[in-house]
Amino acid sequence: MAVHAHPDDESSKGAATMARYAAEGVEVLVVTCTGGERGDILNPAMDRPEIKADITGVRQREMAAAREILGVDQSWLGFVDSGFPEGDPPPPLPEGCFAAQPLEVASEPLVRAVREFRPHVMLTYDEKGGYPHPDHVKCHEVSMEAFEAAGDPDRYPGTGEPWQPLKLYYHMSFTLDRLLALHQGMLDAGLESPYKDWLKRWEDGDPQPWEVTTRVPCGEYFETRDKALLAHATQIDPNGFWFMVPLDLQRQVWPTEDYHLARSLVDTELPEDDLFAGIQEKACCS
Repeated sequence: MAVHAHPDDESSKGAATMARYAAEGVEVLVVTCTGGERGDILNPAMDRPEIKADITGVRQREMAAAREILGVDQSWLGFVDSGFPEGDPPPPLPEGCFAAQPLEVASEPLVRAVREFRPHVMLTYDEKGGYPHPDHVKCHEVSMEAFEAAGDPDRYPGTGEPWQPLKLYYHMSFTLDRLLALHQGMLDAGLESPYKDWLKRWEDGDPQPWEVTTRVPCGEYFETRDKALLAHATQIDPNGFWFMVPLDLQRQVWPTEDYHLARSLVDTELPEDDLFAGIQEKACCS
């Protein structure tokens, strides 16, 4: 189960991993916390009045196309996008939005989803949300709450039979090591690197708070990932940043998607190359 804040997040973080496991017969569920209603239209070709008038429906249809490409199931928690507050000081959150919900209110439908789907592994963001969007931070909070609470029969009564996931990971999609490797790979190939400005912002130190514990080989699914990302046409410019590094170079330089193992109730040896490391042994022996 991959828990994400908005439609399109699932295609930019861990998408090739999900496509690989789905192709191997693993049941994969994306849980999308909000409808992305307050997201900006980031693709100039889609910045049209009729799109803006039906942004909720458009983003639902984009999500349906992306999940079909990835080969995964997907469900909505039903909360409203909080938007990204800008200003100094930032404005208050919109009334009733996801990030403004009390923790137990925001977590209840995710606990219900965990108890219904019964995942062995959960994927989410770290405590900073990967970046400080209030919905991403809230997504982390509800994911941690659901992981801890779903197996406790005394918590969240009426949301189904208890189920305890065994492992929880944080996405480590944009580590300094990965960006440096791709940057150098582009330069070595005589190509302009899209990461120059990004790396300059990191010159004062590596902002990565968590170590990478798990690298999942999934390079053969990078094209599937990109197709799913392009399905979110209001959010992704096909001529933009995401597609500047050739897929063959990506596969050569960095053929994995990377994670931090934040919680584990099974024995596993680090580093890992499989999100299910230790789980088969647990299932066989319990």
